[in-house]
Amino acid sequence: MAKIMVAMSGGVDSSLTAALLHEQGHEIVGVTMHLWDGDDERMAESLCCSQEMTESARRVCAQLGVPYYVFNYQREFRRHVIDYFVQAYTQGYTPNPCLECNREIKFRALLDRAHTLGFTYVATGHYAQRVEEQLPDGRLRYTLARAVDRDKDQSYMVYMLGQRDLAHLFFPLGELTKTEVRAMATARGLASADRPESQDICFVPNGDYRNLLRDEVPERLTPGPIVDLMGREIGQHQGLPLYTIGQRRGLGLGGGQLLYVVELDVARNALVVGPPEAILRDRFLVDRLNFVTDVPPTSPFTCQVQVRAHADPAPAEVELLDDGRMEVHLQAPLKAITPGQAAVCYDGNRVIGGGRIVRALKEPCPARQAEPDDNQAVSLA
Repeated sequence: MAKIMVAMSGGVDSSLTAALLHEQGHEIVGVTMHLWDGDDERMAESLCCSQEMTESARRVCAQLGVPYYVFNYQREFRRHVIDYFVQAYTQGYTPNPCLECNREIKFRALLDRAHTLGFTYVATGHYAQRVEEQLPDGRLRYTLARAVDRDKDQSYMVYMLGQRDLAHLFFPLGELTKTEVRAMATARGLASADRPESQDICFVPNGDYRNLLRDEVPERLTPGPIVDLMGREIGQHQGLPLYTIGQRRGLGLGGGQLLYVVELDVARNALVVGPPEAILRDRFLVDRLNFVTDVPPTSPFTCQVQVRAHADPAPAEVELLDDGRMEVHLQAPLKAITPGQAAVCYDGNRVIGGGRIVRALKEPCPARQAEPDDNQAVSLA
């Protein structure tokens, strides 16, 4: 039996995770990460970070008869998640803040805290599978794979884990469906069994990130021209961070032509729009790479690539570049390959690894071309 720290949000998934491990005889404690100032109105509206959810987690631990603690990670959350989120938008990216929260807070910071306090493992309610295999030399190798419930699968969201992380993590729900989780929580009388799920970013509970940008960086929301693919000005935007690749609504353009955001030209403060076919791309660059085995595959390699949290995987060939990035060649074009999102490579259900989409491509890319800096365009060109 092991000493396990269970990350608890107060929802049904983490609650059942704690219950299952407790029933197996492990020594567990429940912990909630306090991420927001209690006086912040946005926290009060959020289903995953509110005081109500903290109390829900506390009640579940009381039901199980296990200790419960709240750890303060406000400074880390501000630096690694909120500041990252805001800065990425001002640089022309469309970030996924939950990926950074998983990377820097839920796994890096919490694993460090667990080890300091003498716990061997951290467990979470993520829907993913961690598979342990013993190698001929006696070493253990860990595989990260999709959950049994494909509709709830969160392996995309934890692609940044490596061997050292997986050696100290449990995902007890990976082999269960959401329906089974609800039923099992109800059967155990857990206080969170019927709680609804949060669908929003926790610090943007109304789903509109633009209000956060208006609060945080109003000086970066400078109006500028909207131009077509020929460079002709056809309107005015309200600030580039308020738009994302593939966006169609809210452009304020008249006429019957269907136009989408094709490029955010940060250097010129211009929003480039075009017809539907202009947002199709079959090649893109990825940086900040991580591979689950800690060893890159032999390049080039074939796989299925997922470019958004809820996107279908697409067949592709991947080439690892000399500068530490990778270039993905899709078999068929996809819509709105968006800088800032993650591209995760799979071999069937197994996660190979992934990284951040930095740019979609039209023309051949030199292997050592520099990454865009804060003043350059993040574009599809």
